[in-house]
This record gives sequence, structure tokens and C-alpha cells, in this order.
Amino acid sequence: MPVRKTVAFAIGVALCTGILGTGCAQEPHAPSAREPRTPSSDAPRPAPPHPAAPAAPVRLLPGLGPAMQGRVPATTTQALVVRGTTQDANRARAALYERDAGHGWRLVAGPWRAHNGLHGWTTDHWVGDLRTPVGVFGLSDSGGLLPDPGTRLPYDQDPLFRAEGTGHLGEPLEGSFDYVVAVDYNRVSGTTPLDETKPMGAARGGGVWIHVDHHGPTSACISLSEDHMRALLRALNPAREPVVVMGPNAELSK
Repeated sequence: MPVRKTVAFAIGVALCTGILGTGCAQEPHAPSAREPRTPSSDAPRPAPPHPAAPAAPVRLLPGLGPAMQGRVPATTTQALVVRGTTQDANRARAALYERDAGHGWRLVAGPWRAHNGLHGWTTDHWVGDLRTPVGVFGLSDSGGLLPDPGTRLPYDQDPLFRAEGTGHLGEPLEGSFDYVVAVDYNRVSGTTPLDETKPMGAARGGGVWIHVDHHGPTSACISLSEDHMRALLRALNPAREPVVVMGPNAELSK
């Protein structure tokens, strides 16, 4: 039975039982001489109050289970979700979401094609495993070889972002670091992506970035096309405390 009908029925039963003593089925009787009618007996009774409308549902980030959803900070209102199909997949999809008060999360950009680590994903990342760490990480700093495309994040333009050599499939890496966003895995937030400080130790890896795609899998980073990197940089807003939520479907759905 719908909530409104249930509440109305319960109120009706309570009124009938309280007024007539034996329920709604009994016929009313006229007052006798020993039962004088009081002035208030014929006064109209106030209508029962309507139940409050249920609160609008809050949309969660799609595809995230309660454990992963719970790792997104309550103050975060911008999230890039990077999703792989399997634990060993090195191709993924990335989509940017924003959360508005009272309406929940909504898609604002993407989905975009992406690459991740050559050997897929891991919840226990170590140097040289060629897997991308799974989890929720802040996006606080950016930079690149090219000038700032108009981001609100701190941006460090530096010639040290020059990429050389070839990737895992023999593809040229040139231009890969034209634009980067540092992923706050084993790094100090608030520093250039070039900073090599690793709070968990060098063996746990670091230097995990979102950068320009070189048409092949990465060592641990996430890569997007150059156009999508520019779009991401322009969209990210530090006031929204942005994060990246990344991993294969099986991990994200936990």
C-alpha cells in the first residue's frame, strides 16, 4: 500500500475508533434527553495532516559499490571515474562527474577512451609491476611542457616534462607530458608533479599521472587524448576538491 494511503487509512481508523468507540461500522444514534448535545459536537473537524513527501533520491557515482563510494570524501564534488573491464586490461574509459546539492552526481564530460598500466590494475602497487593503483586519489596539481591551457589547478610549465623514447608497443612517447595532472598516490599534494618525494617509500612507486595518450599502455599512469586532457584541465576546480576513482569493474563495484 502506498505511504500516503497507509497513513491516511491509519489516521481514519484512529479518528473513527476514538469518536464512536466501536469503529466505523456502527450507525450513529441521536442524542437523548439525558445526552444533551454540546455546542462543539457539530463543529467541523480539521483534516488530517498530509505526510511529508519523501526526500529526492541522491544519485551516487554509477558503478561504485558502497566500499569504494565511501572512500570518496564527503566534501568532494568533482570526480573523474576511470574504469577498466578486467583486472588485466590496459584499456579503460574515463568520465567526469560533478555533484550538486540535492541532486547527486551527474555526468559532465566523457566517457573518453583511456589507457592504463600494461599489466592492468592492482590494489598493492610496487615499482616495476606495470599496473595502475586502484583507489580514490586527489587531483591537486598539474603541469606540462606546453603553456597552461586554462586550468584552475596549480600549473607548472617546465622543460623537464619532455618525454623521449618509445612505449611498450614501440610507439613514440614524444608529447606524452605536454599536459599532466598528478595523481595523489605516494606523493605530497601541493607540489609540482615533478616533485619526487614519496612518503610511502620509493619501492611503492610514484609519479602516477594522467597525461597525453601515446597510443599504447602506460607503466602505471592514465592517458587521455590531447583534446581530452585540455578539457579535463579546464574543468578541474580545486574548490570542488577533485579526485580520481580508478580501477577495474570488479574493484569499483565493491
